[in-house]
Amino acid sequence: MTALVGFDLDRTIVYSAAALLLDGPDHEAPPLVVAEVYDGAPLSFMTRQAEGALAELAARATVVPVTTRTVAQYRRIRLPLPAGGWAVTTNGAVVLHDGVPDEDWTTSLRAEIDATSAPLAEAERGLLAAVPPAALLRHHRAEELFAYAVVERRALPDNALAELTAAMTAIGWTVSLQGRKLYVVPTAVRKERALAAVAERIGATRTVAAGDSLLDQAMLVWADVAIRPAHGELDAAGWTAPGLVVTDARGVLAGQEIIDRARAAVDAA
Repeated sequence: MTALVGFDLDRTIVYSAAALLLDGPDHEAPPLVVAEVYDGAPLSFMTRQAEGALAELAARATVVPVTTRTVAQYRRIRLPLPAGGWAVTTNGAVVLHDGVPDEDWTTSLRAEIDATSAPLAEAERGLLAAVPPAALLRHHRAEELFAYAVVERRALPDNALAELTAAMTAIGWTVSLQGRKLYVVPTAVRKERALAAVAERIGATRTVAAGDSLLDQAMLVWADVAIRPAHGELDAAGWTAPGLVVTDARGVLAGQEIIDRARAAVDAA
Protein backbone atom coordinates (compact mmCIF):
# COMPACT_ATOMS: atom_id res chain seq x y z
CA MET A 1 0.00 0.00 0.00
CA THR A 2 1.16 3.51 -0.84
CA ALA A 3 -0.46 6.12 1.38
CA LEU A 4 -0.57 9.85 0.74
CA VAL A 5 -1.47 12.35 3.47
CA GLY A 6 -2.22 15.93 2.43
CA PHE A 7 -2.25 18.52 5.21
CA ASP A 8 -3.28 22.13 5.02
CA LEU A 9 -0.81 24.14 7.12
CA ASP A 10 -2.12 27.27 8.84
CA ARG A 11 -4.68 26.56 11.57
CA THR A 12 -4.53 22.86 10.68
CA ILE A 13 -0.97 21.74 11.45
CA VAL A 14 0.80 24.98 12.41
CA TYR A 15 -0.63 27.84 14.45
CA SER A 16 0.13 31.48 15.10
CA ALA A 17 0.15 32.64 18.71
CA ALA A 18 -3.33 34.12 18.24
CA ALA A 19 -4.69 30.81 16.92
CA LEU A 20 -3.33 28.48 19.62
CA LEU A 21 -6.62 28.49 21.60
CA LEU A 22 -4.96 27.30 24.79
CA ASP A 23 -7.98 27.69 27.04
CA GLY A 24 -6.77 25.78 30.09
CA PRO A 25 -4.44 26.83 32.91
CA ASP A 26 -1.03 28.00 31.73
CA HIS A 27 0.78 25.30 33.67
CA GLU A 28 -1.15 22.64 31.71
CA ALA A 29 -0.26 24.05 28.27
CA PRO A 30 1.56 21.57 26.02
CA PRO A 31 5.23 22.15 25.13
CA LEU A 32 5.45 23.97 21.80
CA VAL A 33 8.08 24.00 19.06
CA VAL A 34 8.64 26.78 16.54
CA ALA A 35 7.52 25.84 13.03
CA GLU A 36 8.14 29.21 11.37
CA VAL A 37 10.34 32.26 11.90
CA TYR A 38 9.59 35.57 10.17
CA ASP A 39 11.74 38.69 10.44
CA GLY A 40 13.80 36.99 13.12
CA ALA A 41 10.86 36.20 15.40
CA PRO A 42 8.82 33.01 15.96
CA LEU A 43 5.56 33.15 14.03
CA SER A 44 4.01 29.67 13.88
CA PHE A 45 4.03 26.76 16.30
CA MET A 46 3.03 23.15 16.78
CA THR A 47 3.13 20.97 19.86
CA ARG A 48 6.26 18.98 20.54
CA GLN A 49 4.15 15.83 20.52
CA ALA A 50 2.72 16.76 17.10
CA GLU A 51 6.22 17.25 15.72
CA GLY A 52 7.24 13.77 16.84
CA ALA A 53 4.04 12.20 15.55
CA LEU A 54 4.48 13.91 12.17
CA ALA A 55 7.98 12.47 11.83
CA GLU A 56 6.60 9.00 12.58
CA LEU A 57 3.78 9.47 10.07
CA ALA A 58 6.25 10.56 7.37
CA ALA A 59 8.03 7.23 7.82
CA ARG A 60 4.78 5.42 6.97
CA ALA A 61 3.28 7.62 4.24
CA THR A 62 4.06 10.37 1.76
CA VAL A 63 3.14 13.54 3.65
CA VAL A 64 2.35 16.49 1.38
CA PRO A 65 1.89 20.00 2.80
CA VAL A 66 -0.96 21.64 0.84
CA THR A 67 -1.19 25.37 1.41
CA THR A 68 -2.51 28.66 0.10
CA ARG A 69 0.87 30.18 0.99
CA THR A 70 3.15 31.28 -1.81
CA VAL A 71 6.36 29.34 -2.41
CA ALA A 72 8.37 31.93 -0.47
CA GLN A 73 5.95 31.84 2.46
CA TYR A 74 5.93 28.03 2.46
CA ARG A 75 9.72 27.85 2.56
CA ARG A 76 9.70 29.53 5.99
CA ILE A 77 7.90 26.50 7.43
CA ARG A 78 10.04 23.87 9.16
CA LEU A 79 8.50 20.43 9.48
CA PRO A 80 10.12 17.04 10.26
CA LEU A 81 9.68 15.70 6.72
CA PRO A 82 12.25 13.85 4.60
CA ALA A 83 14.23 15.63 1.90
CA GLY A 84 13.11 15.21 -1.68
CA GLY A 85 9.43 15.26 -0.86
CA TRP A 86 6.36 16.87 -2.38
CA ALA A 87 4.45 20.02 -1.52
CA VAL A 88 1.54 21.94 -3.00
CA THR A 89 1.58 25.73 -2.61
CA THR A 90 -0.34 28.75 -3.86
CA ASN A 91 -3.65 26.91 -3.33
CA GLY A 92 -2.72 24.24 -5.88
CA ALA A 93 -1.14 26.45 -8.52
CA VAL A 94 2.38 25.20 -7.74
CA VAL A 95 3.53 21.61 -7.23
CA LEU A 96 6.99 21.27 -5.69
CA HIS A 97 9.15 18.15 -5.82
CA ASP A 98 12.42 18.31 -3.94
CA GLY A 99 11.80 22.06 -3.68
CA VAL A 100 11.59 22.58 -7.45
CA PRO A 101 8.35 23.81 -9.10
CA ASP A 102 6.77 21.67 -11.80
CA GLU A 103 6.65 24.27 -14.56
CA ASP A 104 4.47 22.14 -16.84
CA TRP A 105 1.78 22.01 -14.13
CA THR A 106 1.75 25.76 -13.56
CA THR A 107 1.87 26.62 -17.27
CA SER A 108 -1.11 24.42 -18.13
CA LEU A 109 -3.03 25.76 -15.13
CA ARG A 110 -2.42 29.38 -16.12
CA ALA A 111 -3.84 28.62 -19.56
CA GLU A 112 -6.96 27.16 -17.96
CA ILE A 113 -7.32 30.20 -15.69
CA ASP A 114 -7.14 32.51 -18.68
CA ALA A 115 -9.94 30.53 -20.34
CA THR A 116 -12.29 30.23 -17.34
CA SER A 117 -11.81 33.26 -15.06
CA ALA A 118 -11.79 37.02 -15.38
CA PRO A 119 -8.36 38.69 -15.11
CA LEU A 120 -6.71 39.06 -11.73
CA ALA A 121 -6.96 42.86 -11.89
CA GLU A 122 -10.75 42.67 -12.18
CA ALA A 123 -11.06 40.29 -9.24
CA GLU A 124 -8.68 42.40 -7.18
CA ARG A 125 -10.78 45.51 -7.84
CA GLY A 126 -13.85 43.63 -6.66
CA LEU A 127 -12.07 42.51 -3.51
CA LEU A 128 -10.93 46.01 -2.61
CA ALA A 129 -14.35 47.47 -3.38
CA ALA A 130 -15.95 45.03 -0.93
CA VAL A 131 -13.66 45.94 1.97
CA PRO A 132 -14.20 49.42 3.43
CA PRO A 133 -11.07 51.45 4.24
CA ALA A 134 -11.65 51.02 7.97
CA ALA A 135 -11.43 47.24 7.57
CA LEU A 136 -8.52 47.04 5.11
CA LEU A 137 -5.10 46.61 6.72
CA ARG A 138 -3.17 45.69 3.56
CA HIS A 139 -3.55 43.66 0.40
CA HIS A 140 -1.30 41.44 -1.71
CA ARG A 141 -1.08 39.37 -4.85
CA ALA A 142 0.16 35.77 -4.68
CA GLU A 143 2.39 34.67 -7.57
CA GLU A 144 0.28 36.94 -9.84
CA LEU A 145 -2.41 34.25 -9.62
CA PHE A 146 -4.79 35.41 -6.90
CA ALA A 147 -5.21 38.19 -4.36
CA TYR A 148 -5.96 38.56 -0.69
CA ALA A 149 -6.65 41.34 1.77
CA VAL A 150 -5.67 41.37 5.42
CA VAL A 151 -8.75 42.74 7.15
CA GLU A 152 -10.08 43.82 10.51
CA ARG A 153 -13.00 41.42 10.65
CA ARG A 154 -15.01 43.45 13.14
CA ALA A 155 -15.05 46.36 10.69
CA LEU A 156 -16.40 44.30 7.78
CA PRO A 157 -20.07 44.96 6.96
CA ASP A 158 -22.32 41.99 7.72
CA ASN A 159 -23.17 41.47 4.05
CA ALA A 160 -19.67 42.06 2.64
CA LEU A 161 -18.68 38.40 2.37
CA ALA A 162 -21.94 37.29 0.76
CA GLU A 163 -21.89 40.14 -1.75
CA LEU A 164 -18.24 39.54 -2.64
CA THR A 165 -18.89 35.81 -3.06
CA ALA A 166 -21.76 36.47 -5.47
CA ALA A 167 -19.71 38.96 -7.48
CA MET A 168 -16.69 36.65 -7.70
CA THR A 169 -18.75 33.59 -8.63
CA ALA A 170 -20.10 35.51 -11.61
CA ILE A 171 -16.58 36.01 -13.00
CA GLY A 172 -15.12 32.58 -12.25
CA TRP A 173 -13.52 33.24 -8.86
CA THR A 174 -14.02 31.83 -5.36
CA VAL A 175 -13.85 33.54 -1.96
CA SER A 176 -12.51 32.36 1.39
CA LEU A 177 -12.06 34.16 4.72
CA GLN A 178 -9.33 32.57 6.86
CA GLY A 179 -8.54 34.37 10.06
CA ARG A 180 -7.83 37.94 8.95
CA LYS A 181 -7.08 37.01 5.32
CA LEU A 182 -9.82 37.39 2.73
CA TYR A 183 -8.91 35.53 -0.47
CA VAL A 184 -10.22 35.67 -4.03
CA VAL A 185 -8.96 32.72 -6.10
CA PRO A 186 -9.69 31.53 -9.68
CA THR A 187 -12.00 28.52 -9.70
CA ALA A 188 -9.39 26.44 -11.56
CA VAL A 189 -6.85 26.88 -8.75
CA ARG A 190 -7.80 24.12 -6.34
CA LYS A 191 -5.81 22.15 -3.84
CA GLU A 192 -7.39 18.79 -4.57
CA ARG A 193 -6.42 18.91 -8.24
CA ALA A 194 -2.75 19.36 -7.43
CA LEU A 195 -2.87 16.77 -4.66
CA ALA A 196 -4.55 14.29 -7.01
CA ALA A 197 -1.71 14.85 -9.48
CA VAL A 198 0.83 14.01 -6.78
CA ALA A 199 -1.19 10.94 -5.78
CA GLU A 200 -1.14 9.73 -9.37
CA ARG A 201 2.60 10.25 -9.70
CA ILE A 202 3.45 8.24 -6.58
CA GLY A 203 0.80 5.59 -7.22
CA ALA A 204 -1.09 6.27 -4.00
CA THR A 205 -3.68 3.67 -3.08
CA ARG A 206 -4.88 5.38 0.12
CA THR A 207 -5.42 9.14 0.57
CA VAL A 208 -5.95 11.15 3.74
CA ALA A 209 -6.52 14.92 3.86
CA ALA A 210 -7.01 17.54 6.56
CA GLY A 211 -7.94 21.22 6.44
CA ASP A 212 -10.00 23.91 8.10
CA SER A 213 -11.14 26.33 5.38
CA LEU A 214 -13.48 26.60 2.42
CA LEU A 215 -10.44 26.26 0.16
CA ASP A 216 -9.86 22.81 1.71
CA GLN A 217 -13.43 21.57 1.28
CA ALA A 218 -13.05 19.90 -2.11
CA MET A 219 -9.77 18.31 -1.00
CA LEU A 220 -11.57 16.75 1.96
CA VAL A 221 -14.34 15.41 -0.28
CA TRP A 222 -11.72 13.96 -2.66
CA ALA A 223 -9.73 12.05 -0.02
CA ASP A 224 -10.51 8.54 1.18
CA VAL A 225 -10.27 9.81 4.77
CA ALA A 226 -11.05 13.44 5.63
CA ILE A 227 -10.28 15.24 8.88
CA ARG A 228 -11.07 18.80 9.92
CA PRO A 229 -10.46 20.63 13.20
CA ALA A 230 -13.26 21.81 15.48
CA HIS A 231 -12.46 25.41 14.55
CA GLY A 232 -12.05 27.50 11.42
CA GLU A 233 -14.15 28.45 8.43
CA LEU A 234 -15.64 24.99 7.81
CA ASP A 235 -16.46 24.52 11.48
CA ALA A 236 -18.16 27.92 11.66
CA ALA A 237 -20.31 26.89 8.70
CA GLY A 238 -21.13 23.54 10.32
CA TRP A 239 -19.80 21.78 7.24
CA THR A 240 -19.82 18.01 7.21
CA ALA A 241 -19.57 15.15 4.72
CA PRO A 242 -19.99 11.38 4.80
CA GLY A 243 -17.20 9.84 6.87
CA LEU A 244 -15.72 13.21 7.87
CA VAL A 245 -13.73 13.10 11.11
CA VAL A 246 -13.94 16.21 13.30
CA THR A 247 -11.41 16.63 16.08
CA ASP A 248 -12.41 16.79 19.71
CA ALA A 249 -9.76 19.46 20.38
CA ARG A 250 -9.50 23.02 19.08
CA GLY A 251 -6.46 25.14 18.25
CA VAL A 252 -2.95 23.75 18.35
CA LEU A 253 -4.13 20.64 20.19
CA ALA A 254 -6.40 19.91 17.22
CA GLY A 255 -3.29 19.95 15.04
CA GLN A 256 -1.79 17.26 17.22
CA GLU A 257 -5.01 15.24 17.08
CA ILE A 258 -5.19 15.54 13.28
CA ILE A 259 -1.74 14.00 12.89
CA ASP A 260 -2.63 11.19 15.30
CA ARG A 261 -5.87 10.46 13.46
CA ALA A 262 -4.11 10.51 10.08
CA ARG A 263 -1.53 8.05 11.35
CA ALA A 264 -4.31 5.78 12.62
CA ALA A 265 -6.02 5.93 9.21
CA VAL A 266 -2.79 4.96 7.46
CA ASP A 267 -2.10 2.13 9.89
CA ALA A 268 -5.67 0.80 9.56
CA ALA A 269 -5.49 0.49 5.77
